[in-house]
Amino acid sequence: MIEASKLRAGMTFVASDGKLIKVLDASHHKPGKGNTIMRMKLRDVRSGSTFDTTYRPDEKFEQAIIETRPAQYLYKMDDTAFFMDTESYDQYEIPVANVENELLYILENEEVKIQFYGTEVIGVTVPTTVELTVVETQPSIKGATVTGSGKPATLETGLVVNVPDFIEVGQKLVVNTAEGTYVSRA
Repeated sequence: MIEASKLRAGMTFVASDGKLIKVLDASHHKPGKGNTIMRMKLRDVRSGSTFDTTYRPDEKFEQAIIETRPAQYLYKMDDTAFFMDTESYDQYEIPVANVENELLYILENEEVKIQFYGTEVIGVTVPTTVELTVVETQPSIKGATVTGSGKPATLETGLVVNVPDFIEVGQKLVVNTAEGTYVSRA
C-alpha cells in the first residue's frame, strides 16, 4: 500500500474500483483554510481516458507491480500498434489510443520497453531522448542565433517541436521524450 502523498508522476496504482491508474502529474496543495490535499492528473491505463482529481494525503492505494520487457516497434495499422518481444519473439497488439503519445517518439524497428501488469500489456516506455529528422519547417534565417524565439518544426513521426531559427529540413535532432522539447542537433 502507498499513501497518496508519496505518489509521483509515472507511478501506477490500483484504485478502489479496480481500475489501473497511472499518475501523470501530482502536487501538494494547501488551501488557506482546511487540510492539505493532493491534486493529481491521472490516466486510466485500460481506457486511455485522463482526468483530474484530489485525494487526502493519507489515503492509501495498492501500488501496481509493473514489469518491463525489451521489445521492438514493428508498425501501426488502423488503430493498433504492433510490437515484438526481442527475447521470445512474441508479438503484442496495443491499441493506438493507449500509446498515442509514445508513438510520436519512435520509428518502426526501434527498441522500446513494453510494460506488463501481470500478463496484461498496458503500455510502452520510450528512451529519455531520441533522434528524429526534420521533415518540415520554415527556411533558416541567415545569422540566426540560439537565443531567438524559435520556430515550429515537424519531425518524421509527426511530432511538432519548437526549434532554433537555424534548423533546416533534413537535419537530425535530439528530442527530450518526457517534455517533447528540442535538446540539440544530433
